This record gives sequence, structure tokens and C-alpha cells, in this order.
Amino acid sequence: MSQEISDDAIDVAHLAGLARLALDNSARSQVGEDLQSIMAMIDAMQAIDTEGVEPLSHPLDASARLRADVVTESPDPEHFQQNAPSTGDHYYLVPRVVE
Repeated sequence: MSQEISDDAIDVAHLAGLARLALDNSARSQVGEDLQSIMAMIDAMQAIDTEGVEPLSHPLDASARLRADVVTESPDPEHFQQNAPSTGDHYYLVPRVVE
């Protein structure tokens, strides 16, 4: 059975069922109003002419504070391998498991 829904109507009961939410009538009407306002905002944003506007990677003109990419430590294989059962030439030696 096909149900005709106007462009402005949102089937909150169907959406709640898909999301496995139990909503009473007052919550269902509030969610419907919230969804309607969200859809209206999206429609208003889509109506804006953005021709020639460069896309942004971030809405704020900020740069990330990054540390300098310099080596500050050198690895010490002996330190890390001192508790290993068997090592050789800076490698961990393990028993062969595939014949």
C-alpha cells in the first residue's frame, strides 16, 4: 500500500521505527517540528548562490600548531629486546610455525 506524502510532511513514526526509537505523541510532534526546521535550513542554504566561492577545509582561518619534525630520540634495540626470549641482529627470533 503506497502512501502519498507531501513534500513538507516527514513520517516521524517511520523514521523512529527505522532508528528503533520509541516516541510518544508529544515527542513525535517535537521531533517532526525539529526535522522540519532542519529541512528548511538546508533548503535556505541550498538556495544560496555559491558560484565562484572556494571550498574551505575548515570554517575558521586557523592553522594547526605543529611541532617541528625533528628526530629527538634514537632507538635502542638492546633496551627493547632485553626481555625477548630470543633475538639476533636486532630482530626478534620466533619459532617456525609454517612448514
